[in-house]
Amino acid sequence: MNTITFGERTLTPSKVVCIGRNYVEHIEELGNEIPENMVIFNKPNSAITPTLSYFGEHCRFEGEICLLIEGGKAVGVGFGLDLTHAEVQNHLKAKGLPWERAKSFDGSAVLSAFVPIDGDLSRIAFEMRINRARVQHASYDLMMYKPAEMIAEIGRVMTLEDGDIIMTGTPKGVGYYAPGDRFEAVVMDGDAVLLATEWTAR
Repeated sequence: MNTITFGERTLTPSKVVCIGRNYVEHIEELGNEIPENMVIFNKPNSAITPTLSYFGEHCRFEGEICLLIEGGKAVGVGFGLDLTHAEVQNHLKAKGLPWERAKSFDGSAVLSAFVPIDGDLSRIAFEMRINRARVQHASYDLMMYKPAEMIAEIGRVMTLEDGDIIMTGTPKGVGYYAPGDRFEAVVMDGDAVLLATEWTAR
């Protein structure tokens, strides 16, 4: 089973729960409709990885703030890349089929280490750069669904086990990447840096 680090601890998430279409500008850039209800899908434990692999020219990156759940609440924050086989997803969406083939493959949940949070996420934000050029940035204020709403809604559908991860959605700026591309991301609490992480695509 794949693991993540949380401070000095090593945890084994049973799943990664992803929130889709949580930023209006991202919905618009992909030509999607604003959903009536929260979009929820899962990545299995086998999708989790600390490294960024290259899966071909049609694999898209989506940077996201990630929450670590224990006791039914968010106790940690990290950063992740939701990798997507874009052409496969477009084909599945056109036919009204599930997204797992495009979203849940091994290595598709690229996760940083996680750091503790005090429960107040109202000033959380992130910025991501590729090869030093800023490609994505977002904040709590831009989320359609806030973390507390995510946790409550997911809990109506499935049990969030201790160690599970929520990927909170991606803002505009998603795109494709190539071997050797260097990703750098920071997650902020207001002006304070909570964590910084980086990957080089291999």
